[in-house]
Amino acid sequence: MAVSANDSRAREVIDTQGRLASERGVLDSHLQEVAEFVDPTRAEFTGKKEEGDKRTQRQFDSTAPLALSRFASAIDGMVTPRTQKYQGLVAADPYVDRIPAVRVWLEGARDLIFRMRYAPSANFAQQANEVYMSLGAYGTAPMFVMKAPGMAAGLPDMRYRSLTLAECYIDEDFTGRVDRMHRKFELTARQCVQQFGESNLPEKIVQAAKKNDNKKFEIIHCTKPNTDVDKRRRDYRGMKFSSYYVALEEQSIIQEGGYRVFPYAVPRYMTAPREKYGRSPAMQVLPDIKMLNEMAKTIIRAAHKQVDPPLLLRDDGVLSAFATRPGALNMGGVDSQGRQMVVPLQNGANIGLGIELQDQLRKSINDAFLVSLFQILVETPEMTATEAAIRAQEKGQLLAPSMGRIQSEFTGPITEIEMDALAQSGMLERILGPMPPELAEIGGEYAVTYDSPLTQAQNAQEGVAILRTLDSVATVAQIDPQAAGQVIKAFKLPEIARDLARINGMSMRLMNTEEEVAAILEGEQEQAQIAQLTAVAPEAARAAKDFALAEQIAGQATRTAIPGAQIRA
Repeated sequence: MAVSANDSRAREVIDTQGRLASERGVLDSHLQEVAEFVDPTRAEFTGKKEEGDKRTQRQFDSTAPLALSRFASAIDGMVTPRTQKYQGLVAADPYVDRIPAVRVWLEGARDLIFRMRYAPSANFAQQANEVYMSLGAYGTAPMFVMKAPGMAAGLPDMRYRSLTLAECYIDEDFTGRVDRMHRKFELTARQCVQQFGESNLPEKIVQAAKKNDNKKFEIIHCTKPNTDVDKRRRDYRGMKFSSYYVALEEQSIIQEGGYRVFPYAVPRYMTAPREKYGRSPAMQVLPDIKMLNEMAKTIIRAAHKQVDPPLLLRDDGVLSAFATRPGALNMGGVDSQGRQMVVPLQNGANIGLGIELQDQLRKSINDAFLVSLFQILVETPEMTATEAAIRAQEKGQLLAPSMGRIQSEFTGPITEIEMDALAQSGMLERILGPMPPELAEIGGEYAVTYDSPLTQAQNAQEGVAILRTLDSVATVAQIDPQAAGQVIKAFKLPEIARDLARINGMSMRLMNTEEEVAAILEGEQEQAQIAQLTAVAPEAARAAKDFALAEQIAGQATRTAIPGAQIRA
């Protein structure tokens, strides 16, 4: 019996899934252990959990889960703060990017992207936080981005979904960029009918939907580069990436499609040589996390013994029915001389030493999750502007390697997907007008720039240099006050103020342009001239009055001296 094309492609997907799962076998056991101590709700790497199962049996200390939550919140605020437009678009060609019309058009496209990304139905903010949680725990955090049917507020209706790593398997291209994703998950028969339709499903799933619609079936969603692109076609066969939904047990493709742009963003915290999956802060300090939990158990037992210690009894059995409840009466508890026949066991446990050792481990865990780093400015609020800038610079330098990778592997690919959705919907030209011809000539190629608090911290070196220079100049000026004015004139203070505002992330719309400043100065000069004229007006009036009186007196004197003389005006 000949094998159909559908079956052969389905088997190819299933075989590839087996290879990807086998390659990740060792890592799964590692990830499972991390999840049990740090993120127990996702501890399903080595087996499925039943709904409602207890998942925190191995946790006796909450330091690691709390540090993970703070890590995610801090990264969210540093990389994707929802109160700030932390990305920009520039033309790929620097010469084209200098053209004002190009910059205005790309800025408008950037604004449309943020309107889509933070639309109420998109749910980006919550899903991004889950991505950062997965990064801190597992080092790899896939997100699926897709355009939903219809429009939202006049723009493409986008959906952002953070996926659990236990279901996802990745592969890289020759550059190290993730270009293949397998997602293995379960759907009930009823859900299969809802998503794919009866006509596309194998008979077994259709029958299950009629008899037992809660029966679950394993599905593989494979997204990979399309190796047979037909550029003459405008449907999925002409797209760069192929998409297959395969029913695993039935070995059948139940839906086929494609994507113009890879629909996943897969940020990784850091990668080891020859490894595709990332490694996380939790993996770095997993021994400390496990040790801290063991120490917590030991200290709990020691404290229990101190509060409710074992009792030492005589061996003659007189007090075999000894009661320890409050108010209990125990006959024979003392001898004839009133001495206790029962004494508590004092084992001399040093609980304070155990707590001190725990604090050392907690510090190590918080350092790995960058909690200590993010608390630098909070713990020392009384700092000068220069000191604050230096601290921000140090923070940026320490965060640059890992956070820069998050930007390039997370927000960058998401922007590419969003721009494709805008272009295909026609909303770019409908709202912004035609693409500037200079940008069209280079194929509309653009690059993503970043202006997040992280970027500002990395650029703080320039601000530190300015502030340090001004501090030094102020000291020099105090040595010779007469030369202070000349020293100050050596610096372009308005330009310095603008650069500091840019470095510190202040919105440029809150600052006057050079033309507005010139207009303000011109107005101030006019006001000064008017004030000066107003100040001298009384003196001028008196002088004019005196001059007129003098002329009058002179005229009268002339007529008196020469009778009959005529005065010509």
